[in-house]
Amino acid sequence: MDTIATAYGGDAAPCTTNSGSIPRRNGYAMVVEFLRVHQASLWLIGTLSLIVFVGTLVAIPMLVIHIPADYFTRRRRSSDGSPKGYSAFRLGSLVVKNIVGAIFLLVGITMLILPGQGVITLLIGIMLLNFPGKFALQRRIIEQQSVLHAVNWMRLKARKPALKLPRKGPQGDP
Repeated sequence: MDTIATAYGGDAAPCTTNSGSIPRRNGYAMVVEFLRVHQASLWLIGTLSLIVFVGTLVAIPMLVIHIPADYFTRRRRSSDGSPKGYSAFRLGSLVVKNIVGAIFLLVGITMLILPGQGVITLLIGIMLLNFPGKFALQRRIIEQQSVLHAVNWMRLKARKPALKLPRKGPQGDP
C-alpha cells in the first residue's frame, strides 16, 4: 500500500473495494501527474505531429497537381512510369513506391482524427500502392464532392486543369 501511495505522490487516501485497497486520487492531480511523468514523450509526439502536418501541407498539393487531368476518364490504364521488365531496379522501385504509399495511407488515417488533409492524403497513398481494385476505390474517393472540390482548388491555384470524371449514366454507372 505504501508503495502505491508513494508512486502517486504519497497523498492518496486508501479506498477499499472488492479487490482490496487502492489509492483514491482526485482527477486533476492524476492528470497533472501523468503530464509530469510523460512530459518528454508528449513533446516528442507533439513535435512529430507538427512536422507531419506541415510536411503534408507542402507535399500533398505538389502531388495533387501532378495527377493528369484525364486520369479518371482514360479507357486504358497507363503504366506507373516505372522501368519495364523484371529487373532488380524495377522490383526495388515498386517496393519503395509501395512503402511510401503505405506511409501516406497511415498518415492519412491519423489525420482523420488529427489536423490535416486526411482524405486527400489517403487518396495519394492509395494511388501509390499496388493492389487489385485500386482504381475503383480511387474513383469512389474522388467522386465525393468535398474531396473533388479540394483537389480541384489546389490544381486551380497551381494553374492546372481540373480533374475530369466520367459521366454517370441514368442508373449511376459510368
